[in-house]
Amino acid sequence: MPRQLSLDETAAPLVPERPSLTKLREAAAGCTACDLHKTGTQTVFGEGKASAEVVFVGEQPGDQEDLQGRPFVGPAGKLFDKALEDAGIDRTQVYVTNAVKHFKWVGRGKRRIHQKPNWSEIAACRPWLDAELEAIRPRVLVCLGATAAQALLGRDFRVSRQRGVPVESELAEHVLATVHPSSILRGDPETREQEYKAFVADLRAVAKVI
Repeated sequence: MPRQLSLDETAAPLVPERPSLTKLREAAAGCTACDLHKTGTQTVFGEGKASAEVVFVGEQPGDQEDLQGRPFVGPAGKLFDKALEDAGIDRTQVYVTNAVKHFKWVGRGKRRIHQKPNWSEIAACRPWLDAELEAIRPRVLVCLGATAAQALLGRDFRVSRQRGVPVESELAEHVLATVHPSSILRGDPETREQEYKAFVADLRAVAKVI
């Protein structure tokens, strides 16, 4: 039975010593480090190769990810897959995960509407992300969207100003941030194609260093 944590704790006590991705995934399945485990269907852990050179980090799982238990499989995930392909990156060779492992939502009729995680929820989940990065030791780290970028690169980081710009960080040899693919889907339909092309351009910059 998983250890119960108080609300002011993080997931750190649940992280096994010298963990593999498999051990981390198993341990995270019972995480109760924040209240999101009460509303999420399941923990949605990262997915991909342990030897991946590139790790992509998003905000949190969405509705479909929560139901399927896999990251980036909903509408934004499909757009992400297409962008990776257009940029010449094989998704089977990368690792994808999220800063927060449970879906935060509010009900609206029969729909579950995404809610942005707060800093205590991000902090509670951070040990899982740190452990993933430690297990993989990627050469390239890409933050998708403001939540992931601020969680890993500091709360003053602004994707709007620093998008695609290399960042000095101990997390990986090459670190940068770009938009989350969900922002393209939510954006103005008239500029969606332009935004998509800009996103692919950011990913092509990643492709050049792997």
